[in-house]
Amino acid sequence: QVQLVESGGDSVQAGGSLRLSCAAAGYTVGSACMGWFRQAPGKEREGVAAVRDDGYTRYTDSVKGRFTISKDNAKNTLYLQMNSLKPEDTAMYYCAAERPPCDPTTLFLAGRYAYWGQGTQVTVSS
Repeated sequence: QVQLVESGGDSVQAGGSLRLSCAAAGYTVGSACMGWFRQAPGKEREGVAAVRDDGYTRYTDSVKGRFTISKDNAKNTLYLQMNSLKPEDTAMYYCAAERPPCDPTTLFLAGRYAYWGQGTQVTVSS
């Protein structure tokens, strides 16, 4: 049974940093397509960052230069390092996983991911 468990969400002030973690069970992070999504109240879920099995990464424009997605294969964990946080980053953050092939044009399509975590809340105050 596949299980993804996010952690690391918190309330921070603008300009602060957080690192989100997504621990995987029943699934190998290193050989998967994995993504971080977020959803703010009243808004659609959006892709934030994604990483393919070959290490290729993709970021949405609003987080480029501030967020970094990474995997620790030994710990079977996905991370999202978030720096220079802004109030508009406030949302519930979810990690997602799917088996390859990892088409780079669909990495931010929520529907392509079969497995999801329960989410972790990030709140950024001004």
